[in-house]
Amino acid sequence: MEPKIIFEDESILILDKPSGWITNSATTTKNQPVLQGWLSKLDYPLSKDKEFRSGIVHRLDKETSGILVAAKTKEAFENLQSQFKERRVEKIYVALVHGKVEPSEGKIEVPVGRLPLRHDRFGVLPGGREAETGYKVIGYYDTKSEKFTLLKLYPKTGRTHQIRIHLKYIGHPIVSDEFYAGRKTARNDRKWSARLFLHAKRISFFHPTDGKELSFESDLSEDLNGALKNLDHMREKP
Repeated sequence: MEPKIIFEDESILILDKPSGWITNSATTTKNQPVLQGWLSKLDYPLSKDKEFRSGIVHRLDKETSGILVAAKTKEAFENLQSQFKERRVEKIYVALVHGKVEPSEGKIEVPVGRLPLRHDRFGVLPGGREAETGYKVIGYYDTKSEKFTLLKLYPKTGRTHQIRIHLKYIGHPIVSDEFYAGRKTARNDRKWSARLFLHAKRISFFHPTDGKELSFESDLSEDLNGALKNLDHMREKP
């Protein structure tokens, strides 16, 4: 499945990224689908510019699907990057997590960073970078063996793996998260949810040229809808 362009003009591209695509090119991404490589085949000023990552302004984890913004020009790239740094960009994600999340609305504020003894891993880290994630419950699922919660998430900051780390921190790791839910749990999850249940649903920002507020949405992908159907079948029947 390839990325989809859901909007474009002379300054920006709005993409719907499928799960399984790495956002940025690196020496470790050979023989894997990479969004930056896909964009480099298009025709716009930054498409082949490696320094500007083909205009990619922010990233999504490999298994995360959903909305991603790319700039077509250097001016648009710098403007959008400033909006992200100044926290003027609003993002909404959807995740399915283990357990019953209570209260039904809240905020997680703990610093995150690269772990000193495991440089390939990130986690809650005293003295790390400040990070804040708001959440709101969409619904609860009860099966015979476990409870699950479907959440809307509102990250105010954009740290690496922030949402995944924050949800693990409050005791509700994301379904099929091999890094943060634990291998055994993720292995069981993947019997009915084939990949990480995290989707970038919505983004709002100001157009880099005319300053108008824009919002774009991406529907939950087929595989995640399929996982929710599987969960419905696992629910206790009255």
